[in-house]
Amino acid sequence: MELSGCGTALVTPFRQDGALDEAALVSLVNWQIESGINFLIPCGTTGEASTLNEAEHLRVVEVVVNAAAGRVPVFAGCTHNATSEAVARAKKLANVAGLTGLLTANPYYNRPGQEGQYQHFRAIAEAVELPVLLYNIPSRTGVNLEPATVLRLSEIPNIIGVKESSGNLAQITELIVQAPKGFKVFSGDDGMTLPVIALGGAGLVSVASNAIPAEMARMVGAPLSGDWSTARAINAKYSRLMQAHFVEPSPAPVKAVLALMGRCEESLRLPMVPVSEALRQKLKVILGELGLA
Repeated sequence: MELSGCGTALVTPFRQDGALDEAALVSLVNWQIESGINFLIPCGTTGEASTLNEAEHLRVVEVVVNAAAGRVPVFAGCTHNATSEAVARAKKLANVAGLTGLLTANPYYNRPGQEGQYQHFRAIAEAVELPVLLYNIPSRTGVNLEPATVLRLSEIPNIIGVKESSGNLAQITELIVQAPKGFKVFSGDDGMTLPVIALGGAGLVSVASNAIPAEMARMVGAPLSGDWSTARAINAKYSRLMQAHFVEPSPAPVKAVLALMGRCEESLRLPMVPVSEALRQKLKVILGELGLA
């Protein structure tokens, strides 16, 4: 599969009573696509997937796929630390008509070694025919997916790439240099987008693009087409906002931004809580300076 550019790790909008806000989600999907985002990922870390029950998880994916209506690929988050449960969820998601693929992160809490991670991801990929993107995020899962293991997994036909959020540029470099042709390496950190693309990465899976989709799509698309001056200028302009999204646990800051922009309620599910008043005021200042609110 040819997948590149800027994808958005979508937030999951909730109403003030905690229920899914499907209308806000549909509106967000349409805005993302109209703004030039290349693909969408519902029910990932930014989508608070760990707080969704199974029915809600499936419903969010269905809403996003239906709203996207084939205009862009949709990769659904499918992560669990029990391999059997991850496989069962993957099979259910595979029945969602129009879903492009799955994004699955390291098994968390158990802290498996490299062989355990290999067997885990292999079991998920072999359970479905959908394309699979791996997701390496050691800061949240407690384990790192090493390049040698990713290369082994790349031999499985429907494992097509990885979202790399290790923050380790040397590791990402090693992976890109050794990856087989066609295997996609995406930056999982907004702030590392340009270095990863410069090394040969395929693009970005973004948090910031929830709030500034057109800008992030341009920032990613420009260097992929050789226009580095435009990419550097956009990165410089929005770097403070990108950084602010992680001053407190994500996705609380980006949800605060979206609320300030009138895109959705600032509602999260425990154990996530809204941002502090100090950060909210900082975000207001940044958005004002950028002309976004």
